[in-house]
Amino acid sequence: MSGWMLALAGGVLIGLAATLLLWLTGRIAGISGIVGGVLMPRSGEVAWRGAFLIGLIGAGAAYLWLVPGAYTPRQGFPPVLLVAAGLLVGFGTRMGNGCTSGHGVCGLGRLSVRSFAAVLTFMATAVLTTYIVRHVA
Repeated sequence: MSGWMLALAGGVLIGLAATLLLWLTGRIAGISGIVGGVLMPRSGEVAWRGAFLIGLIGAGAAYLWLVPGAYTPRQGFPPVLLVAAGLLVGFGTRMGNGCTSGHGVCGLGRLSVRSFAAVLTFMATAVLTTYIVRHVA
């Protein structure tokens, strides 16, 4: 299967999972919110969040097992910078009250103006950061 077909299938599966979660539970498939709900649990909220995360990780692991060589880690990134980047992403999702999955997949699908502004901010920041890392630093 070609790369674009795999990307299309992945996008369809993400959209289907987000739609089913909203339809069946009334919950938004924002990964940062789902993880946050597992880390700071509330009664009745942990089981579905844990199941969603296990499915998310399990599906990725199954894909890597079924398609050997599908993922090759990039070299040359110091672990300290990767940890710092992860922490900054976490801070940004908290500050933006959601992540790319919540705002980009679910919010845009619901025509949320706030999500549209958040996605524009995410994308502009990503473009600027990539430019700086590749051409300035």
